[in-house]
Amino acid sequence: MSKKKNKTKKTIGWLLFIAAVAAVCAICFYISTFMMPNTTAGKEAINVYHTTDYPGFISALEQSGAVKNMKSFRRAARLMKLDQSFKPGHYELQGGLNNKQIERVFSHGWQTPVKLMVKPHLRDLGKVAASLASQLEADSTAIMEALNDREMMAAKGFNRYTYLAMFIPDTYEVYWTITPLQLLDRLKKEYDAFWNDSRRGKARAAGLTPEQAVTLASIVIEETKYEPEMPTVAGVYINRLKKGMLLQADPTVKYAVNDPTLRRILNVHLQVDSPYNTYKHPGLPPGPITTPPKNAIDAVLGYQHHNYLYFCADASFNGRHRFATNLSEHMNNARSFHAAMNAQQKAKQ
Repeated sequence: MSKKKNKTKKTIGWLLFIAAVAAVCAICFYISTFMMPNTTAGKEAINVYHTTDYPGFISALEQSGAVKNMKSFRRAARLMKLDQSFKPGHYELQGGLNNKQIERVFSHGWQTPVKLMVKPHLRDLGKVAASLASQLEADSTAIMEALNDREMMAAKGFNRYTYLAMFIPDTYEVYWTITPLQLLDRLKKEYDAFWNDSRRGKARAAGLTPEQAVTLASIVIEETKYEPEMPTVAGVYINRLKKGMLLQADPTVKYAVNDPTLRRILNVHLQVDSPYNTYKHPGLPPGPITTPPKNAIDAVLGYQHHNYLYFCADASFNGRHRFATNLSEHMNNARSFHAAMNAQQKAKQ
């Protein structure tokens, strides 16, 4: 009996030993497969498209250099069935993440927001669509299709002429996978936030709607990039509007003939039949000619009160203007400027 007991004890001992070794091996395997840090020190970005398949995802992750040991990650990802759960998005993996944490990022779709820039000086909705698409997963065709939805446009309070006013230049945090419709809803909220009670009150005091204020700002910013002068230029146009004078704004003619590079506005340009030609049609054009930056909009809302009705580029080409209260004074300024331009052209010949 004692021999049998000893044999049983030995057997149990060996089984316990094997179990302990197996447990240690399992723990080591678990730690090495799931718990060891496996991302590089810096933030590495990877974009996963809705059309990306699992091999493409793994390839993109490997090419990003974010994961140090791809063999280890592939093994962990296979065990956690990441091929069935990874989500599209823009991801920036921080350093020191283990395989389990990496898997959770992609399986839960824990995206890193991107900084979306609505750029100033965009001249039409097509350029808006192209600019936004270059920063997001959605392509310009999909964004343009949403922009051309007249019912949605009207529901947001705009028409095809004024819609450009909704895009207030700034940088916004969004998810890279945001849909075009979600994006337009977000930008409308930003528009509403920008047009707070204070700004709306200033627009009313100037006799303008918010869309008209943006339209005027789009003209002002095309006339001058010198910020201290913007309220003065805006004041000239406000004065002309109040007196019922034609605005005669050269940037609107450039827009009407679709040539922003024009340096001289000739009589042939002034004859173009367009609602944007403020040499022919009274009042403001039907909508913005560009997406003006916020400082230009605020310059219109805080326009300078003065008696100027005219302005002309300074003959010294310093980027500033000379202002006049009457036509005679303005013509003198204009002659000086054109003489300087002619002299400059002759010097180049």
